[in-house]
Amino acid sequence: MSRIRIDAVLVQAVIAGALSFAHLHDLAEAAGQDGWKAWAYPVSVDLLLVAAWRRMRTTADNRAAWAWFVIALAASLGANVATAGLLDLDDVPAWLRILVAGWPALAFLGGTLLVHSPQAAPTEPDPASAAAAPVAPAPEPVPDVTVERTPEPIPELPPAPAAEVAPVPAPAAAPPTAVPPALLDHARKLADTHHATTGARIDSATLRARLGVPAPLADAITAQLA
Repeated sequence: MSRIRIDAVLVQAVIAGALSFAHLHDLAEAAGQDGWKAWAYPVSVDLLLVAAWRRMRTTADNRAAWAWFVIALAASLGANVATAGLLDLDDVPAWLRILVAGWPALAFLGGTLLVHSPQAAPTEPDPASAAAAPVAPAPEPVPDVTVERTPEPIPELPPAPAAEVAPVPAPAAAPPTAVPPALLDHARKLADTHHATTGARIDSATLRARLGVPAPLADAITAQLA
């Protein structure tokens, strides 16, 4: 069984509370509050002190708690000083009787304000920011492709005879355009995506717009994808 440890501070607090309780009772009884009413005054003062002290420990903005704590402390100290022989308890002045009679209403107001303190209403989120518009996916980047075309050789024409007019030769057929493998792989991915989306094969004009290449190169790529 654990032994009860007697704390000197606790004993001092009990003695001080008992003396203050008795002084408040004597002052209330001298001011015309007899019977149980005289005993209720010290309880009212101590409860207001406790409520103000708890508010000061739990709330950052404790200016109101300090104000009510000072009021309750002044009532307790006033009763201690008044019953120390500085006031004739057989002939209590009228202003003190008024203070004692009005104390219950004042204590009730202070306790209510301390316990039921107003709280800030929670801010509602902005509906515009809550329902944010969906972000469109970024388009697939097209790699930079540089197409170099080999210059076509100019055929040499035989010298025409002086009396006859040389026939105009037919234009030579252009060699097939070479398609880089990287560009062909990228074009194949675009063609597969187009076919999966639309259900049709991609044409040369669409492929040219997607790749940004000249028409002959787009035709050559379309021919290789067929």
